[in-house]
Amino acid sequence: MGEQKYKKVAYYPGCALESSGHAYNASTKAVGKELGLDLVEIDNWNCCGAMEVKNIDPKIQTYLSARNLSITEEMGFDTVMAPCNGCYHNLKKAEYDLSHDAKSVEVNDRLSQKAGHKTYEPGKVETIHALDWLKHAVGEEEIARRVKNSLKGLKVANYYGCMYTRPRHIFPEKDKGPGSESTAKPHFMDDILAAAGAQNVDFPLKTACCGGAHSLSDSDTSTKLVLNILTTAEACGADVIATECPTCHTGLEMHQIRAEKVMGRKTHVKILYFTQLLGMALGLSPNKVAVQENFSDARPLLKEKGLA
Repeated sequence: MGEQKYKKVAYYPGCALESSGHAYNASTKAVGKELGLDLVEIDNWNCCGAMEVKNIDPKIQTYLSARNLSITEEMGFDTVMAPCNGCYHNLKKAEYDLSHDAKSVEVNDRLSQKAGHKTYEPGKVETIHALDWLKHAVGEEEIARRVKNSLKGLKVANYYGCMYTRPRHIFPEKDKGPGSESTAKPHFMDDILAAAGAQNVDFPLKTACCGGAHSLSDSDTSTKLVLNILTTAEACGADVIATECPTCHTGLEMHQIRAEKVMGRKTHVKILYFTQLLGMALGLSPNKVAVQENFSDARPLLKEKGLA
């Protein structure tokens, strides 16, 4: 039945889930509600610093993430769930930096005092990903029991992106053996979707970079990286690439279109958030999990598979 401590957690959607990744936000909330889990959004949260602030001043980026952890603690939570890989990564990195880097501690304390809120001290709040949340709060056995519309017959390539597992040292809970996530071969999304009936294909590029950070500055490189992911997924027999990061998801969708228009390379694999697939398996309608918001139109495929 899962661990009680993860049944009600603080929720940090981050900027992308309120804009380009809205479908991920909607489907995550819908799945949580369907499974009886409680997400409480952090009050007055701020951007985690994303990639932009980090490139200018990493200490300020650490503070921005630490402020969200401070608010989480003040709200009485010891766990915060961040579904975006970038946000998840940055909150985990802030936790690590404040435990190991004196300069980060000093900057965080100075800015926290100036902003008028409690200085966050490491060890007070655990940051988890949406995959951790569903794996530990519910678990595969309960998910399988709750399935109303199995994903049977749907071949899925699970794509985790590069920030979910790198750098390894900021994820001390991973690589702890049975029951823990692996940084070399992550499997939590595979486990969850298999429980929902999906056929996971053996996909070797689970943690390959999609070039998300360079989409605007070097579009051709990003398109080539995405095309490699798309063509490999198709070669593995996948109907769908399941994602768990808004930057990766948007990158795969946009560069799939660009690869056809600019490079003349057409691929047919569809891109869906894992929460959209899980939600439909639990009996939620495609609209309820915002499939209509995806640029990658999977509705004909879903209809063919009896999911829409």
